[in-house]
Amino acid sequence: MLLASLVRQTQEDDRLLAPLALILEIQRQDGSIPWFADGIWDAWNHVECAMALEVMGEKSAADSAFHYLRNSQKPDGSWCGDYGNTAPMVDDLYMSRETAGRFHDTNFVAYCTTGIWHRYASRTDKRDLIQFWPMVRAAMAFVLSHQSAFGDIAWSSEAVNFGPDDSLRAGNASIRKSLECACRIAWTLDQQTEYQKYKAAIRKLDSAFAFHPDRFDRQGKNRLNYAMDWYYPAMTGAMKGHDATIQIREHWERFVVRDLGCRCVSDEPWVTVAESAELVIALAGLGARDIARNLLDMQFSHCDAEGRFWMGYQFEQEIFWPMERPSWTQAAVILATDALKRGSPTESVLVQHS
Repeated sequence: MLLASLVRQTQEDDRLLAPLALILEIQRQDGSIPWFADGIWDAWNHVECAMALEVMGEKSAADSAFHYLRNSQKPDGSWCGDYGNTAPMVDDLYMSRETAGRFHDTNFVAYCTTGIWHRYASRTDKRDLIQFWPMVRAAMAFVLSHQSAFGDIAWSSEAVNFGPDDSLRAGNASIRKSLECACRIAWTLDQQTEYQKYKAAIRKLDSAFAFHPDRFDRQGKNRLNYAMDWYYPAMTGAMKGHDATIQIREHWERFVVRDLGCRCVSDEPWVTVAESAELVIALAGLGARDIARNLLDMQFSHCDAEGRFWMGYQFEQEIFWPMERPSWTQAAVILATDALKRGSPTESVLVQHS
């Protein structure tokens, strides 16, 4: 049994070499990791890629990514990033590298703490935490300055200052995981004032999820059609145990397409690799490891000839669409694979919650 497990793990690692190579190819000399070699950068997807580099043993490249993040942080603790979801299609197959704007997204800012705690889990070097603590503290100060009296956190400073203001369910769930990691960092460094502040923020955010669901999607865009709003609370600990399991089961048929993966939007014939990989992480955290592994294995049918992942598959037209291979799609699969590894030093970061 042990030998079979080791053989499978080696095979899994081998099929991640092409996605890893693509992330390294896209990473710029200054350490930044955009979506594509020719543009679109945000802090969240940058950190996702840095964590993937760490998992795959590319320590120098991961160092370069985190040093870039620290050096590019603004005085208020934030980063201004492209909002890639607004990038239009330039034709039927390819995305524009121009977005509708750049924003100080609170979820994107918060995610650095998840990356730093993940890095510590890999290296167990407290000096590393000390080095990045000022970045973490400043980032969380920015994020918590946008928390309302109800506990939810506005999606960006632009929304607060210029409108329309709103809080996003998936984004707030991700922030909860980042706050949890910030708590762990503060506790490890005996930063008790910040630790108590972050714990209080988590309690307020949990209250918003439990008692003020109306605070999310106040613009009425029906975001519950998006897979991320379905599985992110379960993936990040905003929902736990039985409630999280019921949430996943109730909407499984809406989002998961047999033998293909997870739809990005429930009423669109499009499964996406990154959403599928994140659902794998959610399932691993709920103990449904066999289902998670099966879902992960499906994603390897969505690769190009070199083994790099396409963004998604349009199953009515039977084409990979768009014809793009984002860095973060590669990273999501690497992190999902790691989440299913027994004994990986970083496996628990994304699948265990407090």
